[in-house]
Order: sequence, then structure tokens, then C-alpha cells
Amino acid sequence: MSKHMAVAAPVADELPTWSLRGRSLLPIVQGGMGIGISAHRLAGTVAGLGALGTISSVELRHHHPDLLERAGNCRDQEFLDGLNLTALDREIRMALATAGGRGAIAVNVMKAVSAHAQYVRQSCESGAHAIVMGAGLPLDLPDMTKDFPEVALIPILSDARGIGIVVKKWLRKNRLPDAIVIEHPRYAGGHLGATRAEDIADPRFDFEPVLSAVFALFRELGIERERIPLIPAGGINTHEKAKALLRQGAAAVQVGTPFAVTTEGDAHPDFKKVLAEARPDDIVTFMSVAGLPARAVLTPWLKNYLRREKSLQAHAKADPRRCVPGVKCLTVCGLRDGIAEIGQFCIDTRLAYALKGDIKKGLFFRGSESLPFGNAIRPVAELIRYLLTGSMPRLPT
Repeated sequence: MSKHMAVAAPVADELPTWSLRGRSLLPIVQGGMGIGISAHRLAGTVAGLGALGTISSVELRHHHPDLLERAGNCRDQEFLDGLNLTALDREIRMALATAGGRGAIAVNVMKAVSAHAQYVRQSCESGAHAIVMGAGLPLDLPDMTKDFPEVALIPILSDARGIGIVVKKWLRKNRLPDAIVIEHPRYAGGHLGATRAEDIADPRFDFEPVLSAVFALFRELGIERERIPLIPAGGINTHEKAKALLRQGAAAVQVGTPFAVTTEGDAHPDFKKVLAEARPDDIVTFMSVAGLPARAVLTPWLKNYLRREKSLQAHAKADPRRCVPGVKCLTVCGLRDGIAEIGQFCIDTRLAYALKGDIKKGLFFRGSESLPFGNAIRPVAELIRYLLTGSMPRLPT
């Protein structure tokens, strides 16, 4: 325990702790990243240092050889969902054990995932402290968690309008968010909070006006400013950016890609290498199969896919057999459902390749900004210390 606390101790006065359901946390939130990029080792380590660590709930069976063996070539959705729920239960329990009672463990559940309600319930039953939900408006999240009132609920949204819709809807259910993540689509990795690619750089997503507008919304609704902590996410790669956002009223900041490339990140070392060595020109935005814009590294597979995208979209057709794994992971899938305007590839397969470090076949989600430690792979403790205090570790030259 002393080892963890010694790392977490040097917190600058201007970066105070925040509270989530009575848990005092460092103002750093590790974002959820799938498939399997943020699993028990990363989330548990972050929580063990006194912050909020997040497990991505999707397809965690890829971390469990016995579950993959049981899956074999099975295409039965119910059976595969059951294996993924077993994996999720294992990962949450291992993360809690790693954290040792410190910090908090959240589970990120994408609303766009078909089994999202099952993932939410399993997360609550397995002991997660919080559910984080994005990729769609989580209007019914309070209903899904009504049997678990002690679990914190954290929606991911991107603008004041979306926040207003969710908060007002939840108020009618006598529930308020325990915190809100505000994701900026211009900078974040993976699936983005804008519905159209051309909206990604819209000023309405900039943190300063969003924070101001949300505080005004709280006043209008009679909600105390401190009642719902706000957590900006996307492009926060320096201590100075974190400090500036907290001075603007944020309670904490969420960081994704810099955590993905840490020593304790759950992905293959080659996954971390792809993200860490990517140059600005290597990072592209495109339309995902889920119907949302997404950001990733332009690896050989993605380069080839984008070259063929128009042709694939022209031949789109609804056919359930196009779901190669059979898991039917998404509520809406451009490939399976024949939606020509969005992506035409199997996201489950491509993200699984990336988790294993397959540079030729994988889809490597990444945020747009440079990494705090360049291409160096460093421990989680050093990243948290830097974000909190500005103290840079000695890096190899």
C-alpha cells in the first residue's frame, strides 16, 4: 500500500481531489478503450494510485484463452454474449483486487453495442463503482441500474445541448448524473461525439463554452454547480492543459491514448508502438461501421480500406451472414445492415487484431494529439504524476 500512496502523494494545490459517490479521487480519469485496451491491469493500476480507472466492456473474452477456446467457431450470439459477460466479471474482479480498495473502478459501456443492457447489469453485479456510457444518448441508464442505486452513473456527451437533454430526462426519473464526461471530437480517439464528420471541428464542442453553458443550465434547473462534476476529455496531454481546465470549473480530466501506451496498458507491445510512433499525418478520421465518425492510425489495413471505401459502400447490402464472428456486436452495423453511408468492415475483427498487435490487419484507435512522453512506454504512475504536478520523468535520449 505504501508504494501506491507514495506515488499518489505529490498533488499540487491547484489540482484538488474530487468526489464520486463518497470516494475521494485524484482529478485524473483513465478513459475506457476497447477492444481490451483498457482491461483489469490498466484500470486496476490507475485506481490503485487513487484515480478512476475504466474497463472497456466490449469483447473482453479476447483476454481469456479458455473463453476463446470455448467459443471456437461458434456463431450463436447468446452463447458468445455469455462468454463476454464471464470475461467482464473476471476483469472487474481482478481490477478491484489490483486496486486494493483505493480509487474507483468504472466500466465503459457503449450504448451502440447490442448487449449494452447486459453489460451494465453484469458490471453492477460484479462490483464496479461506476458505469460510463457514451456512443449514443444514455437516456435509459437510470432504468438499467435501478437495482443498484449505489453505482455511480456517468454519461459521455459532447455539447451543452446533449447534456441538457440527458439531465432533464434523468430529472424526471429522480436521478442526476454522478458526473459527466465532456468529450471533444476534434481530439479524442475511437468513436467520436459528433454525428457527422464535418461537425468534428465545430466550436460548439470547445471546452470553455461548453463548461460555461452547462453551468448556466445547472443554474436554470436549480442544480448546485458542484453537484454534478464535469470531466473534459480529448487532447489533454499536458499538466498545463489539465490545470487550465480545472481552473475553468472542471472537477477532473479524462485521458485515453497516453494511458493506452503505458507499461501497464493491456494491449500487445506492438499496439503501443503503433500509437506511440504515429506522426500527425498518420492519424485520420473516417466513418465507422457504427455510424459515428472515428479516429485511428493510418495503418496498412485502414489505408487499404479507405482506398476501397466508396466501392464497398456502393455494394452495401443487408445480410446477417456478413457478421463474420456472429456476435452481432452493434445495434446498427453498416456492414451487416447494408447502410451505404457508413463503414463497411467488421469492427470486432479489426479491433481484436489491433489488441494482439497485428499491424497489417488491425484497426488502431488513437487520439489526435502528441503523447506526453513522446514514443516512450512509461509506467502509469509516471503519467499520473506528470499530469498532476508537471514533473517529467527522465526519458531515454
